[in-house]
Amino acid sequence: MTRPDAYYLNNVANTLVLLNAMQRHGVRRYIFSSTAAIYGNPESVPIHEGQTKLPINPYGRSKWMIEQVLEDFQVAFGFESVCLRYFNAAGADPDGQLGERHDPETHLIPLVLQAASGRREAISVFGDDYDTPDGTCIRDYIHVQDLCAAHLLALEHLLAGGKSRRYNLGNGQGFSVKEVIDVARAVTQRPIEVRMQARRAGDPPRLIADSRLIQAELNWRPEFADLSTIVAHAWGWEQTFKTRSTT
Repeated sequence: MTRPDAYYLNNVANTLVLLNAMQRHGVRRYIFSSTAAIYGNPESVPIHEGQTKLPINPYGRSKWMIEQVLEDFQVAFGFESVCLRYFNAAGADPDGQLGERHDPETHLIPLVLQAASGRREAISVFGDDYDTPDGTCIRDYIHVQDLCAAHLLALEHLLAGGKSRRYNLGNGQGFSVKEVIDVARAVTQRPIEVRMQARRAGDPPRLIADSRLIQAELNWRPEFADLSTIVAHAWGWEQTFKTRSTT
């Protein structure tokens, strides 16, 4: 919300540069990492693909713009694409070889686990006055391994001559910020200090996926749908931090 220029430059302008280069060289199949943020404050949950798109932040608006660009490229150039609308990607490689490493880190689960490991003093919770059972935002968390599997299925769909499609990617289960912290405490067996902060602009109260379409059409099934498993895999990655920081 504070740097909309960066989102429009990266997600819109740079994607257009890429798509135009692909078009010039006859590459007309594309998998796009979209987002649940295109729905804004959804009409109902779980959210199905046909719901109205009214994004409430620059991130969601920039992604929705590219989805519309891809529709125009299909009409004009025969450009086929699969847009995968991620809900909250989380977790890590079950074997601990790969995981999240953002600088700065912005995602809830790794931030909570940094607080559990002692790399962070506390976890900030932005708003506890939302219209949800415990007042904190509710999100649908999808394991990164399941997200990767969906990408492979989308690629196979396009390579087999499939037409453009739009799919939600989530587990269909919603967990509040406080519930995620409670699960992290149980998994890590560590204390996690919470500091309440004011709401952030652009955060919808609830985002939960209806992913039945990709399940029906591409036979996608989440392998790691349990939140405790997602957190446990992310915790395994967090515990490798000291090793990673010295290599």
